[in-house]
Amino acid sequence: MTDTGQSPADVELQIIGGGRMGEALLAGLLDAGWATPQQLGVVEPDTERRRILGNRYPGVRVSERPGPARGVVVAVKPAHAAEVCADLAGLGVERILSIAAGVTTGRLESAAGASLPVVRAMPNTPAQVGAGASAVAAGTHAGEDDLVWAESILGSVGVTVRVEEDLLDAVTGLSGSGPAYVFLLVEALIDAGVAQGLSRDVAGALVVQTVAGAAEILGRSGANGTDAGEHREAVTSPHGTTAAGLAVFEGHDVRAVVAEAVAAATERSRQLGAD
Repeated sequence: MTDTGQSPADVELQIIGGGRMGEALLAGLLDAGWATPQQLGVVEPDTERRRILGNRYPGVRVSERPGPARGVVVAVKPAHAAEVCADLAGLGVERILSIAAGVTTGRLESAAGASLPVVRAMPNTPAQVGAGASAVAAGTHAGEDDLVWAESILGSVGVTVRVEEDLLDAVTGLSGSGPAYVFLLVEALIDAGVAQGLSRDVAGALVVQTVAGAAEILGRSGANGTDAGEHREAVTSPHGTTAAGLAVFEGHDVRAVVAEAVAAATERSRQLGAD
């Protein structure tokens, strides 16, 4: 659907930014029945990308520029988030959810030029497959209803938690960047299997299923991963093969390396917010 100049009543939610995360949210909202295609809009400046989105999601309003909408998700690069919020003035927007890394609600509220409720969130890329992990924080003018609204959007593509805004940088360093840490471990495990004589295909199949299976065990335990140590101990026999492997990890102080990586990503998120 092309831009038809609809009123706020026509578009319940407009996603500004039709990249991977914006599309993941769109697909999740449609799958969850959060709204009809006609009640959703996507703003994407790239012509080819607009064509792709229009073909994939018939009925969704796909346009080049922001238009009237009740709610907006800002899913653009951090450098453009404030500019987008400034463009929303006068369009009848009632509230904003931003997933731009590092950009504070204060900056977005100032750019919007009104007492618009702003909720800031940090999702991660597994949202693309409905398995995301997101955290949300309220801005100055955002209340309980606005947080519930934001959680309903992000909940369509995974799990959502609430934090204070000053902790969102830590969320970015942990779960926002976390999938890349897992992918790195998978790469390393596959390479290690190949080094021990396995083919890359066999090693890859074993590692991917091992990671997926371990995650499933944690998910079913109902303890939000806090019992990971108990599961580790359960598969570690004294003086056995797993104990020998874990001893190497501990010898290289892998816990400290992980902590340093999360700290570095957290600090980078703070820098993005200060730019």
